[in-house]
Amino acid sequence: MRLTALPFICLILPAFLIISCKKEVAHFQTETISDYMPLQPGKYLIYQVDSTVFTNFGRTEEVHSYQEKDVVDTLITDNLNRPSYRVYRYLRDSAGTGNWQPISTYFITPVANGVEVIDDNLRTLNLIVPIQQGTTWKGNRYLPTEPYSDQYSFNNDDNMSDWNYTMDSTNETLSLNGQTYDNVVKITAEDETINFPITDPQSYASQSYAVEKYAKGIGLIYKELILWEYQPNIGGASPYQTGFGIKRTLLDHN
Repeated sequence: MRLTALPFICLILPAFLIISCKKEVAHFQTETISDYMPLQPGKYLIYQVDSTVFTNFGRTEEVHSYQEKDVVDTLITDNLNRPSYRVYRYLRDSAGTGNWQPISTYFITPVANGVEVIDDNLRTLNLIVPIQQGTTWKGNRYLPTEPYSDQYSFNNDDNMSDWNYTMDSTNETLSLNGQTYDNVVKITAEDETINFPITDPQSYASQSYAVEKYAKGIGLIYKELILWEYQPNIGGASPYQTGFGIKRTLLDHN
């Protein structure tokens, strides 16, 4: 009886193993770029913008505030013959009482593994898949050497193309301007400081900071970019600061 049953057992065992293996196959589905950057004509986002500038030959720091509205216009073909969305940008006063004034145009281009943004002739890869904590990429890979050299005399932009964009988290809850947003992806591109806050006014200081946050089903809800440096009193010259800082926080959207 044992010899007769053995071939039968040997036949059903491989079949059982195959069925068991099939049941254990997992199908992982990542969230898509469009989940965090919806693009359709008429889509708009309104931000409170706080812009930091240095005036009076770099001796005075000022913060200028206003509102900014980005509106997706239509799908076009970019100069690389790729489908791209044209976005119009408008500005008005910080109280929101004035009329919207057109200020610029930029482009958002979906690519194979993410989405590119071309703003002020600077091309960046802002989001990629998979949308999960720990994802890292060179988001500034397309930037030229010293992309802000025609506007600022500082060293902060010397290695921007090497910045590592990192998804620090993918399920944040964030409150902005009285609204709460869930399923927020936080992306840090740079966070480096020297002598900041300035505790030694006789020494060089600088700050390079870049972070973006996207809410699922909405898009970009927070963005901050800070690039400035401080030059101390050298050879009798007055100390000064040069650079900029800009922060966008979402006010409204459709």
